[in-house]
Amino acid sequence: MSEPLLKVEGLKKYFPIKGGLLGKVSETVRAVDGVSFSVNEGETLGIVGESGCGKSTTGRMAMRLIEPTAGKVFFEGKDILNLSKSEMRRTRKDIQMIFQDPFASLNPRQTVGRIIEEPMIVHHMGNSSERRKRVDELLELVGLSAYYAKRYPHQFSGGQRQRIGIARALAVRPKLIIADEPVSALDVSVQSQVLNLLQDLQKRFNLTYIFIAHDLSVVRHISNRVAVMYLGKIVEISDSERLYDHPEHPYTKALLSAVPIPDPDNKTNRIILKGDVPSPAHPPAGCPFHDRCPVAMDICAKEVPVLKKTEDGRLVSCHLYD
Repeated sequence: MSEPLLKVEGLKKYFPIKGGLLGKVSETVRAVDGVSFSVNEGETLGIVGESGCGKSTTGRMAMRLIEPTAGKVFFEGKDILNLSKSEMRRTRKDIQMIFQDPFASLNPRQTVGRIIEEPMIVHHMGNSSERRKRVDELLELVGLSAYYAKRYPHQFSGGQRQRIGIARALAVRPKLIIADEPVSALDVSVQSQVLNLLQDLQKRFNLTYIFIAHDLSVVRHISNRVAVMYLGKIVEISDSERLYDHPEHPYTKALLSAVPIPDPDNKTNRIILKGDVPSPAHPPAGCPFHDRCPVAMDICAKEVPVLKKTEDGRLVSCHLYD
């Protein structure tokens, strides 16, 4: 089997909390706590979980927008965390990001044409006329007219702005795109259009996606594999269809039971979790989910479960499958 395009090993990010007169570190927020996964060329890995579970932080560390506290990130076999600033800048040509908020991610003082052209200028791609031609092609590619290149972001709707963000990400012909909740700020009617566009572009250019979202139905629509996160850790990684049809981890089961089904005759057994998500500054001992888990055992409060392969080939972090 070929080497994965991206491989993440033991990734951690701890944020210090400072307090008192001298500003000493009093606590540490464990935003991401030992995450490992891989993404193969041409596939889409979905990362799902509740708000605050560390999804976006993981995505930003994967392209080194945030420096990790510990861990390794291998892109095409090389650890990008060991690269110099100039080497990392060259590598970023192959890793691009689509941001969550299409209103905040575009510079309001620049025209759309300039916004899309800027990555090409940074990476010294083509001359001025070649770049302008590429901008026009990209706008047409994402379903907008080349005529819009002279307009400013405030003249567009949310869905159109996200299309501009996608065009900007495609400008330097990347291999991997990290999409950080790219449709969560959009109307439901527009979400499907943007998702279909992303899928069409993936087939056309053999793109690889990391798709971060909290909406499980959106992730099912676009992902080949899904990683479920809880309190800074991955609790399950599985093929998309297998995960949705037969979830293994108790947290995944609870998440899926909460997805509304538009069928009045469907009697789904909701799994109501007790309590709230613990603070990442004070995670519980043992399994991070044990104090809310309906099937918790004594060992769960003492030992942290390891992400292990089950009989059907998926990875699950749960003592039930030891």
